[in-house]
Amino acid sequence: MSSRSIMGFDYGTKSIGVAIGQELTGTAQPLRAIKANDGIPNWDDIDKLLKEWQPDLLVVGLPLNMDGTEQEITVRARKFGNRLHGRFGKQVEFKDERLTTTDARARLFERGGYRALEKGSVDGVSAQLILEAWMEEQYG
Repeated sequence: MSSRSIMGFDYGTKSIGVAIGQELTGTAQPLRAIKANDGIPNWDDIDKLLKEWQPDLLVVGLPLNMDGTEQEITVRARKFGNRLHGRFGKQVEFKDERLTTTDARARLFERGGYRALEKGSVDGVSAQLILEAWMEEQYG
């Protein structure tokens, strides 16, 4: 196992959660959510995060239907990942993200009740869960 750093994204049309993780430890931590306007992020904000954290790999969550089929938001998340690759030249991988938002809300609620369920926090923790699930899948 290498010691690459990996940045994860939980794509949404209003907000995109971001997390950073390390392959060596298999752990991730939420960063912040980036505002999006109909799914289009402020690319300068993403550029700043990439320069600050210098990840070796990007992982974008794919919001699939429960039966595994794609929906409109899945196509948009894939397009977002392709744009990340095109703009920044980073390798991008995709990870099924079914139920990560539900899991993120449950984790945050356990820690701080309803006050902890701020949208940006949920998106960041969702990105963390996507990243940790990707690493678990890669390295067991």
